[in-house]
Amino acid sequence: MEFFGYLGAFFIGIVIGLTGGGGSILTVPLLVYVMGYNPVVSAAYSLFVVGTSSAFGAYINYRKQLVAIQTGIIFAIPSFIGVFVTRKYIVPNIPSVIFHYGETVLSKDTFLMLLFALIMLFAALSMIRKTKVNLKEVTEKHDYKKIIIQNLSIGVIIGLVGAGGGFLIIPSLLIIAKLPMKKAVGTSMFIIAMNSLIGFLGDLKQIDIHWNFLIPFTFISMIGIFTGTSISKYINETQLKKGFAYFVLVMAFVIAFKELM
Repeated sequence: MEFFGYLGAFFIGIVIGLTGGGGSILTVPLLVYVMGYNPVVSAAYSLFVVGTSSAFGAYINYRKQLVAIQTGIIFAIPSFIGVFVTRKYIVPNIPSVIFHYGETVLSKDTFLMLLFALIMLFAALSMIRKTKVNLKEVTEKHDYKKIIIQNLSIGVIIGLVGAGGGFLIIPSLLIIAKLPMKKAVGTSMFIIAMNSLIGFLGDLKQIDIHWNFLIPFTFISMIGIFTGTSISKYINETQLKKGFAYFVLVMAFVIAFKELM
């Protein structure tokens, strides 16, 4: 099983390298169902793996001038605030049972996962609709007020569902910041790296970190990132955008099906 775990780490890296997101969606199930870690440890490991791998990917893309640093910082700061406020004050006050009628029970966990699937669905459909836009005509002039409000909202959503946020950040970078897809991917990696690694620091005193596993797993993910970024230059930008959108769409239905069955 360990072999399949490391193989999965390589695949996760490729996904991050190609799309700039999806890593946290794939990492936690891999660690839980293949490697046998509990969800709490898996979430912490996911933050480290995705954060480190994304930092590596962001560096590679930065050297190719595919990271908008100023935009990335503007996106990251309100996200931090939104995540912190949500995790500290909102999530703890959501009741464990939100709705109960007869045998029908909507628990807090089910509600959050269905919200997760709904947000993914919305992001995917938004990106699919935008694939008809001529990216050559897109400029990098930003409405910073709109970006800050949007990413504060994204931070709240990330805080609620506990995801890395790549599937939310990339559509925002494309639609609001108006970055081309490949630059949105690189900038997304920069934002995800900051979010994930800061989140991992909060777990250092809470759990025992199995570094002998985590370091090799992360290293293999980084090799996957390098492979993914190398492949991406041979892929049409519009096709890459469509591929990411449909990937998110499929994952939304998978999560919803699992929670409702």
